[in-house]
Amino acid sequence: MTKKILPFLILGCLALCAALSGEAKKTRLEPSYAWKLVPPLGLREPATIHTLFENYSLEFIPQEVSSAYAATGNYCAEGRNMLFMEREPISDFFFDDAIKPWIPSESKAKFYNTRIPMTLLSYNFGGGKEIGQDRFSTIFSANANARMQIGAMIDYIYSKGSYNYQAAKDLNWGVSASYLGERYEFQGYFTHFNMLLKENGGITDDLYITDPAVVQGGNTSVNAKDIPTNLTDAFNRIRGTELYLNNRYKLGFWKEEQVNDTTVKRTLVPVTSLIWTLKYNDGIHKFRNLNATQNLEFWENTYLNPDYTVDVQDYWKLRNTVGISLLEGFNKYAKAGLAAYLTHEIRSYDMTSEELAPTEAQMETMRPNPYPDMMRQEKQNLLWVGAQLTKQQGRLFNYNVTGEIGLVGPAAGEIKVNGEITTRIPLFGDTVPVRAFGHFTNLSAPWLMQHYWSNHFMWDNNFHKTRSLRLGGEIAIPWTNTRFSAAVENVQNQLYFDENALPAQYGGSAQVFSATLRQNFKFGVLHWDNLVTYQTCTQDAVIPMPKLAINTNLYVTFRIATLFVQFGANCDYFTKYKGVDFQPATMSFYNQRKVDIGNYPFVNVYLNCKLSRTRFYIMMSHVNQGMTGSNYFSMPHYPMNPRRLQMGLSIDFAN
Repeated sequence: MTKKILPFLILGCLALCAALSGEAKKTRLEPSYAWKLVPPLGLREPATIHTLFENYSLEFIPQEVSSAYAATGNYCAEGRNMLFMEREPISDFFFDDAIKPWIPSESKAKFYNTRIPMTLLSYNFGGGKEIGQDRFSTIFSANANARMQIGAMIDYIYSKGSYNYQAAKDLNWGVSASYLGERYEFQGYFTHFNMLLKENGGITDDLYITDPAVVQGGNTSVNAKDIPTNLTDAFNRIRGTELYLNNRYKLGFWKEEQVNDTTVKRTLVPVTSLIWTLKYNDGIHKFRNLNATQNLEFWENTYLNPDYTVDVQDYWKLRNTVGISLLEGFNKYAKAGLAAYLTHEIRSYDMTSEELAPTEAQMETMRPNPYPDMMRQEKQNLLWVGAQLTKQQGRLFNYNVTGEIGLVGPAAGEIKVNGEITTRIPLFGDTVPVRAFGHFTNLSAPWLMQHYWSNHFMWDNNFHKTRSLRLGGEIAIPWTNTRFSAAVENVQNQLYFDENALPAQYGGSAQVFSATLRQNFKFGVLHWDNLVTYQTCTQDAVIPMPKLAINTNLYVTFRIATLFVQFGANCDYFTKYKGVDFQPATMSFYNQRKVDIGNYPFVNVYLNCKLSRTRFYIMMSHVNQGMTGSNYFSMPHYPMNPRRLQMGLSIDFAN
């Protein structure tokens, strides 16, 4: 613990210097801002610069990814959001789906205009020597001038885990740049991640958590590191890269404005944009298990090698989108923007697995290869045509509708339509934001869900397209701090992993209804924030989900001179349901109907503070362990982390 506190103290000294520097430099500057990109054409939408201290500590607990989160337990390890409306469809390289909260992606990419160089530096740690959890991250951005920006990021996570053989390590890094000129605009980034995940296959007996006296001869106390696990020599390694380049050239006319008797100001009024976006992704997944006994005992089927497992799946795709856009607002009749685009994509897959020529004795423990002629390499060409209608400059009414149709390759016959409408309704002297949203999709199954080759799992499927129709709305009432949203979705031919951890497709229709209430109360310095989600499905054996998920946060905020303080307790709770299980060989979450998960509150007590440009916290996570029951599992055989002390520090070097 002493070694971990040393970098914390060093950062503390830097924080003090930053605070003193910030007090000394009271230069008046225009406010900084950030933005994100909206696919497919790279429209900009406002984003936040993450410097708030409220609830900062809660970012470093795996259960806080969502109020209903199924996880293998360790921070940075695999997990799945069990709130259906927040979950994305299965991706082309589905191994990434299990680790999305920890890796960079297009939806997370941000660009900054900070006027002066900005560096956000943070270090967070928790646990002792055997169960240590560390995260170091930094974000840098600087402007060469008012139009051009460069940035970089590094995020390193290393967590040994509270239980044996579940250590996780992740290194993310990236660079970005943007240029927003009168005629030419560019926004681009490059990111890479490299993650190593030890896999323990869950604990061997849940009684070590629920009733340890039964399996320990009457001893009621148990050290999490002493609990035996199903796997001891297995791990996943997954690496990925993303390159994104968005280019826009604007055509228009010059508008002259007389500034004074001798000066005329010329301003470009853009009418049309020519757009080209390039996006490249790749990924490599490797699964290894080097224990011969567990290789045969943990998995029901072994096809290629009875002694050990080395599986590799390799993937890359290159997407080019070209479009032309008629811009909104170039004259009083141009009330909306209209764009048309064409997208071409190349995808490549390759699967390998180490094979042995088995002896007669080994053949008795192995299953015959069911698909000896399966193609293990695939290259696809796909083509879509699409259009986008947007209105972003209205004060009371805006909308965004995007639709595309697949023409070539596996995309042929695909349909994607997404849209939302936002407005503000004057009411009781204030305005009430209202949003309606929806989508209709008809999508082909990812190639890896159709064809898969490995030592323990093989499949060769011919799935139909999955059709989905979602409609919903949201309303926010500012004077009561209330936000309510509801949505209904009908899914036909839903894809999922069945009880054998194999891909399956439900040929009928499943209806999902979800409603979420965010209600915040304030009484002086006392705050009580609540997030309640109710969801239900007509086919819970296909789409399992807890019906009720609650996140509640009770805290006080106050100020001591220039020190801002938040002290409180946070709790996550979801009702019982047949929770999904985890298959480490494929990094997939599959349905099971034997074990109930849920009906357990997960409570954290924290102290968050901010002094000038510095945020810091101290927190006891899972403080209620042993006080509110002992069934603290988020998945069958995967218990949540026990109680632990965590600390963290973040400094904003904006100078």
